[in-house]
Order: sequence, then structure tokens, then C-alpha cells
Amino acid sequence: MNEEIKKKSFWKRPEGKTGLIFLVAGIVGVGFVVSAFLSAIIAFVSTTPGLIVSLLVLGAVIFTGLDPKARNLVWYMYKSVMRWITGMFIQIDPIGILKNYVEDLRTNLKKMSRQISQLRGQMHKLKEMIINNKKEINTNLTLASKARDMNDNAVMVLKSRKAGRLKESTMKLEDLYKKMEVLYRVLGKMYENSQIMQEDIEDQVEVKEQERKAILASNSAMKSAMNIISGNNDQKEMFDRALEAVAEDVSQKVGEMEQFMAVSHNFMQSLDLQNGIFEEEGLKMLEKWESQGMSILLGDDKAKLITQANNDEDILDLDAPTAKPELANSRKNQYDNFFE
Repeated sequence: MNEEIKKKSFWKRPEGKTGLIFLVAGIVGVGFVVSAFLSAIIAFVSTTPGLIVSLLVLGAVIFTGLDPKARNLVWYMYKSVMRWITGMFIQIDPIGILKNYVEDLRTNLKKMSRQISQLRGQMHKLKEMIINNKKEINTNLTLASKARDMNDNAVMVLKSRKAGRLKESTMKLEDLYKKMEVLYRVLGKMYENSQIMQEDIEDQVEVKEQERKAILASNSAMKSAMNIISGNNDQKEMFDRALEAVAEDVSQKVGEMEQFMAVSHNFMQSLDLQNGIFEEEGLKMLEKWESQGMSILLGDDKAKLITQANNDEDILDLDAPTAKPELANSRKNQYDNFFE
């Protein structure tokens, strides 16, 4: 089993938060009862039956604290109760959570596909603007050269300045195009990786749902408790931990996917190619994302994509079809190792 799965704390899970609330409430409740009925408690302990009951309770507490098997059994029962209570209010079944993520991925992939198409259209427009600007620069430089030959200084200065302004504008547009190219390359790779992730999750859910049903059918609550007392790992708990680790990994990747889609949306909203302007805020959000560390969803591809976008020799083909992921039967499922 993956080491990271073993280290996942009960308190970091939803049922752990419920357990913490109940634990605090229990301590506060005991403190209130003791302070409110202290005289009655002292009077009860002073009697022979009260002393016997108190010693039995104290002995049980000490035994549970010192005996590992008893302590594990109480801890297991506590976690089971907190999980049952939490499950009444929120979805904590790992299979159910993964099914929800599949639905989220389907929705996000549709949105991302629309963003890619919209971005491709804007990039075509911007590329056309840059080409037209360069043509106009050459035209103005030619007219300035002719005016100089004819000693027409006024026209020469006018056309030269216009060519200079167009050159400055074109440089800004080319920088903007590079930023849009980063967006386009990253969105395309995220789209491809997210399709693979969706396929892998669907495959895992289909297989592991049946495995979990078989484990639940063969593992009664009593059998699980006996495993805990014996010091053996409970099969159901270990299986659920692996599923939770898968759900946690998917959660982080879907979160990054949605964050970048928001960056892309804000950047596109800030563009006004008709007037050749864009807001700095959208650009800053993209630059911030570029400067951040490793990408969970892209891995090492993040740095490669940014380098490609800034490499003038690596020309992006906007008319190339979106990359299709490998079929599941021709590659290993990325989540198989979680259950090894």
C-alpha cells in the first residue's frame, strides 16, 4: 500500500472534524456535570456501592489506556460512529465522491473545449493584426524613403514616426500573442490530461465498486473489530484509505484545472483586440501562474509548454486538431499503484 495513504490522519478527514466536535463537546459536558453535581458525586463515591462502581470505571479506563488491543478497539468504534454520523449529512463514501468528480470533469471539459475554441479564434485575429501591422510598417518605411529621396522632409518624418508607432504596437501585440500561446498550449495539455484522468477514474470506479461490495459482504462489523483486536489491518479500512487517496489526488487536480480555467477566462475577458488593448490584471494573473511551482495536473510539462510558447522557432499550428489521449487498454491506469 502506498506510504502516503498510511499516513493520512483520521482528524484530516470529514469524520475527523465531526469526531473533534463530539470530543470537545464530551469534555465540556463532563466538566459541566462534574462542577454542577460535585456534591452528589462525592456523596455517591463515599458509599460502598459507589466506591466499587468508581473503582470499576477507573480500572476500565486504565486498562483501555494501557492495553493496545482494547485501546485500538475503542478507537475503531469511535471512528466508526463518527463516520456513520458524518455520512448522514455529507457524502463521504469514496466511490460516491469519485462519481461526483467524474461529473465535474465532464462539465469542466466542455467548458475548457469552448475556451480553447474561443482562444484559437482570438489568436487568429491577433496574428492577422500583427501581419497587417508589419505590412503597414513596410509601406510607411517605403514612403518615408521615397520622401527623403524627394527632399520632402515633412512626409518623411510623418511616415517614419507612423512606422515607429506601428513597430512599438506590433511588439506589444507579439508579446500578447506569446502569452495567449502559453494559455493555448496549457489548456490543450490540461484538456488532454483531464480526459485521461476522467477515463482512469471511470475505470477505477467500475472495478473498485464491485471489489468494495465484495469486501463489505465478507467483512462484518464483528470481523473488523476482531481484526483490530488482533492487531491486523482491517481490509475494508485499508481499501477505503486507498480510495480516499485517489479522491484526494483527483480533488487537487480538478482544483488546479478550475483555477487555470478561471485565469484563462479572466485573461480573455480583459482582451479588446478591436482596439488593441488589454487589462494588466488578466496578464498579471497569467504571469503569476507561470511563476508558481510545479503543476499537479501537468507535471514536468508545465515548464516545457512555457518554454515552447516563448521559443520563436517552435511555431504553434493553430489549425492542428486537439490531441487525443491514449486509450485505456494501451496504457497503465495512473491510479492502479494506489491499491498495490
